[in-house]
Amino acid sequence: MDIGMVGLGRMGANMTKRLLEGGHRVVVTDLNPAAVEEAVRNGATGAASVAEVANLLSGERRAIWMMVPSGAPVDATIDAVVPSLAKGDILIDGGNSNYHDTMRRGEALKFQGIEYLDAGTSGGIWGLKEGFCLMVGGSASAFAQVEPALRTLAPENGYAHVGPSGAGHFVKMIHNGIEYGMMAAYGEGFELLAGSSFDIDLHQVSALWNRGSVVRSWLLELTERAFERDPRLGSIRGYVEDSGEGRWTVQEAIDQDVPAPIITLSLMRRFASRQQESFSAKVQAALRNEFGGHAVQDADPGK
Repeated sequence: MDIGMVGLGRMGANMTKRLLEGGHRVVVTDLNPAAVEEAVRNGATGAASVAEVANLLSGERRAIWMMVPSGAPVDATIDAVVPSLAKGDILIDGGNSNYHDTMRRGEALKFQGIEYLDAGTSGGIWGLKEGFCLMVGGSASAFAQVEPALRTLAPENGYAHVGPSGAGHFVKMIHNGIEYGMMAAYGEGFELLAGSSFDIDLHQVSALWNRGSVVRSWLLELTERAFERDPRLGSIRGYVEDSGEGRWTVQEAIDQDVPAPIITLSLMRRFASRQQESFSAKVQAALRNEFGGHAVQDADPGK
């Protein structure tokens, strides 16, 4: 099928390659001309703008996949392409948008006769080889129209229509919240192993656990790879960013009155990882000194 791809970052570029390898015609654009040139060398058709992507696509129901950062970039892309679209055309947001924004956009586009699909996309940089897990929200007819592309992008049984507009991004949001908790648990466990008196080979243990244990997973396979390259992760600073989905998951738990302490604490641990100095810890040290006369450490030992 013909399909447009707007955004050729690590995910968008790999998705384009996988689509091309699957025999689809892909029209691409990106703010970085070099990324477009690379995609063209791989067989894509280049476009100078989002509007030109729409104009270069053929078929009665044109489909354009957006792989751009959440928030304003998605709205800007929609505003740029809608004048070139016609009734029945399909826009797909494959980024990590907030599902509330997705529902708002879907409702607005519906009045213009444009279908809007939200495709929660997981797979990272390994998606080109292994395939992308796709969680798709929107109308059943639009889903059916783009299913040939979904089938190419995903591994076997790796895509599904999970509900109406917003459902795809909602399912992906919860997926990422679970991911936060799993990563935190692995981190705590390996810290205990690393700090023990047994001089444990962390790469050996991660490889062992991936062979039949109940905690085996793809995340643990990636942990195994990381320890193979750097047995004690000495080259990495323990600074952990978050891209928003964990925060949204915690907010959803609050909104639903659902206790989610593991996911919530895993998000807080990421915040803590970014602190050079904890003011909270300073307050606690000061209080112990005030009420009990407990010793405190000088902030500048060199004085």
